Amino acid sequence: MNTELTIALAKGRILADTLPLLSRAGIEPVDDLNTSRKLVFATNRDNIKLVLIRSADVATYVQYGAADMGVAGKDILLEHGGEGLYERLDLKIATCRMMTAGFKDKPLPRVRLKVATKYPRITRQFFLDQGRQVELIKLYGSMELAPVVGLADIIVDLVDSGNTLKANGLTPLQLITAISSRLIINRASLKMKNRAINEVVAKIESAIV
Repeated sequence: MNTELTIALAKGRILADTLPLLSRAGIEPVDDLNTSRKLVFATNRDNIKLVLIRSADVATYVQYGAADMGVAGKDILLEHGGEGLYERLDLKIATCRMMTAGFKDKPLPRVRLKVATKYPRITRQFFLDQGRQVELIKLYGSMELAPVVGLADIIVDLVDSGNTLKANGLTPLQLITAISSRLIINRASLKMKNRAINEVVAKIESAIV
């Protein structure tokens, strides 16, 4: 029976919180993920390897079985839709908030509100739940610039300390949802490698602070 497991990890902020969690669960990469140019890493567990990819791609790798398990932010899962995935654990790491943000005292248009975001699916649903249709502007970075230059009235983005918003004259407005990182599992892998996966899940669960 094949018990080899591949775990997809997100580059960037989430990785800094994920590696100590995995270490407490007894899973440690042989190489330094922060300095190595590799994308696939062996670990101290012979049957477990790690792949390091863009945060936005983790859910896709797990969905299609290129990875058996993965660590992804709830924002990515909401935007992805969760097809083919089993969301197993809230890891309680890389926590932040998804919010609307804009100028504190500037009235917003009632019609044709322009919203800049890299989360069109979440944003559209949030405003539909309020009975509002909005014009979505898809951006991939420098979100805070959009209201400043008049591209959008507000933005929808992740907010941690809020310092970047404040530096650009913006303020958080409405909370959409709290965000943290989740352990996700490919549904087919869960059936085929149930014992191996459940062993890892139990160790990670016990390591959550």
